[in-house]
Amino acid sequence: MPPHIDLFTLTLLCLAALAAGWIDAVVGGGGLLLLPALLVGLPHTPPAFVLGTNKSTAIVGTAAAAVTYVRKAPIDLWTALRIGLAALAGSLAGAFFAAGINSEVLRPLIMAVLVAVLAFVLFRPAFGAAPAPSGPVTRQRVLAAILIAGLGIGFYDGLIGPGTGAFLVIALAAVLHMDLVTSSATAKVINVCTNVGALTMFAIQGTVLWQLGALLALFNLVGGMVGAKMALKRGAGFVRGVLVVVVVSLLCKLAYDQWLAV
Repeated sequence: MPPHIDLFTLTLLCLAALAAGWIDAVVGGGGLLLLPALLVGLPHTPPAFVLGTNKSTAIVGTAAAAVTYVRKAPIDLWTALRIGLAALAGSLAGAFFAAGINSEVLRPLIMAVLVAVLAFVLFRPAFGAAPAPSGPVTRQRVLAAILIAGLGIGFYDGLIGPGTGAFLVIALAAVLHMDLVTSSATAKVINVCTNVGALTMFAIQGTVLWQLGALLALFNLVGGMVGAKMALKRGAGFVRGVLVVVVVSLLCKLAYDQWLAV
């Protein structure tokens, strides 16, 4: 545990971990809350330790949500694992190239994609409400999902990261014709794969505050389990509403980082 952290800050971090686990389980994007909270709460901690501790926390809630979904949602686990392995490879490649990429150039591109995603979700109210009536998923669609949701979004996760879960949910619903609950469930399995790879690298580098991460992981675990159960109970409409909020929040954060942050 960092020696300079006080009880008030620790309490706020625990609450952020709880809320982040809930958001991640429903639609993804919990990192939008927890990572900034860690950066603010641990201002003198090297960024690598903040990122490593964030992963040690997030992986627990994501895994708990994935288990909850797998037990109750109609998920194709074999397809999810294949996409997850591709996402693991993509995230490793993204992390490799991250040091040479100018974030000032990437942020506007990501914001443009998010605006398009938001418009798509808002103007297609039936999107993800139910599986598309197109029969069994073809091998071509599975391959497209592996390339887009696996390698593509996995690469983005390693390169930048925020909003990965939301991108996965939308991509899976669009490519594999899943409803939003099933795509959220599948996204959790994929996220576990990428988190395992990232945490392994951080652990090897020794950049994880394990004591703090373990405490926050308990709250993240509770949030993840509650979020998954709520998504399963309330259905695609509830997930769609949370998705819109997360995408708008991500847009605001990227815009702030691009034009207002000093």
